[in-house]
Parts: sequence; structure tokens; C-alpha cells
Amino acid sequence: MDHKKLKWIFLAILSVIWGSSFILIKKGLIGLDAYQLGSLRIIFTAVFLFLIGFKSFKKIEKRHYKPVVISALLGTFIPVYMFALAETEIDSSIASILNSLTPLNTLIFGFFFFKMSFSKNQLVGVIIGLLGTLLLIVSGANLNPDQNYWFSIFVIIASVCYAFNVSIIKTYLQDLNAMSIAVGNFAVITIPAVIVLFFTGFFKVEVITSEAVQTSMLYLVLLAIFGTGIAKVMFNRLVQISTPIFSSSVTYTIPIVALIWGVLDGEKLNMVQIGATVIILLGVFMANRKK
Repeated sequence: MDHKKLKWIFLAILSVIWGSSFILIKKGLIGLDAYQLGSLRIIFTAVFLFLIGFKSFKKIEKRHYKPVVISALLGTFIPVYMFALAETEIDSSIASILNSLTPLNTLIFGFFFFKMSFSKNQLVGVIIGLLGTLLLIVSGANLNPDQNYWFSIFVIIASVCYAFNVSIIKTYLQDLNAMSIAVGNFAVITIPAVIVLFFTGFFKVEVITSEAVQTSMLYLVLLAIFGTGIAKVMFNRLVQISTPIFSSSVTYTIPIVALIWGVLDGEKLNMVQIGATVIILLGVFMANRKK
């Protein structure tokens, strides 16, 4: 299929998958803590990817090792824990909206570290997006005084990691197929994830046999297979057939899906937050608009 059509198909599918990931994280946290959820998400995804694509690991050459390791840490390992920690205090819909900063961060860090061009329109877009983010956090803190909106910082950290990861894949892993990148990533981070899980006390009998934990594990399996495994391969391919900015633009539509799930689950959202969301998306649009 033509790359122009294929990239839009990937964008649509990823929007639905990742838009649903935030509510799955929320449900997973009912019986698991953030570190258990993050670790198990990595482990389950690794098992899935190794089963369907372990042969792809052979295609990774020595020159790919360093960018694959960095991509693993920035594109998966750090973000899965950051999002889980964030959603222990803030709503899943708010986390998805803040994730919309990824294209802006891709632009900012791409300019400083990967020599990407930077226009006036893009600068205006970055400023607008940051103002929208500030408004969203302040209004959310007022609407939900029982939630700690300082935890929004974890989502911002994750979005910065994603921004670097997109540029790394585009710059250094363009010649490596998407499955090989994904399998290589999880080969790097699976053992550290197991170590983190061990120190959480998850392997105690009373924890594993808990009804709440078992229910959370069902949501986590869905999150690992679709939200991480399949989506990771698709996203790596999307980066290769498009630009870093276009690839990260999947965060435009993720909040729409996540907001629907959040409202259905009883999360609060006022007009100020909706306005802040529009401002963030406007900033992202400005940052990506061609002259």
C-alpha cells in the first residue's frame, strides 16, 4: 500500500488503541501499584513480542545496539512507569490530554538535539500549547481538589521521552524493520522490569491470589498486547514512513478516545478544561502547520 495512505491508517488505529490505554491503566491500578503495573506491562508485552517476532532479533546489527537501548529506555521503560504513577493521582482523561504535548516536545528537542528546522509558526504553537497545559493543570486542580496535580509532571516527563524516541528511531534506526526495533527494545528492558517487580512484593501468595489483582491483570493483558505490543510495532513503522512530527501527531486524536472512556467511567470535566484541551491542540496544530 502507498505510504501516504498507510500512515493515515496507522494513525487512526493507534489513536483508538492508545486512547483506550489510559482507562486500562486506571483499571489496572485498582489491584496493582504503579511499579507492579509498569513492570507487568513490560513483561507481558515482551512475552507476546518474543512469541510472534523473536526471529527479527537477528536483524539487529552491532551499530544498532546503542540506539535500540536508548529507544527502549526512552520509548517504553520510563514512560510506562511515568503514566502509571501519574494516574494514581490524576484522571485518565487528563493524562491523555497532557500527552498531547508530545509533538511540541518533538519539535523543541528535535531543534536542539537533532537539527530540525524551527519556524515562527512553530514557536507560536509551542507557546500556545504550553499555556494550554498550564491552564489545564490549574483548572483540574480546582475541579478535583482531592487529586494531586503535581503528578501531571510524570506525564510531561513521558512525553519528553517519547519526543526523543521518535527522533532517535527516525535518525538512527530507519533501516531496521519495526518488529526488530520492538523486539530489541523489550530484550533490553525485560530483566530490569522483572527486578523492579520483585522488589514490589508482588510474588507474595496473598498478593497474587487477591481477587482485585487478578481482575487488574485481565486489563493489563489487554494493555500489554494491544496498547504496547501491537501498537509499538505499528508506531515504529509509522515513524519510518512519515516524519517525526507527523508520527507524534497521533496524540491529537488520542484524547478524544480517552475523554469518551473517562466520561463513561464518571470522570469530571468542566468547560475550562475542554477549553484548555482545545488550546493545547491548537498549539500542536500551529507547530505542525506548513507555511
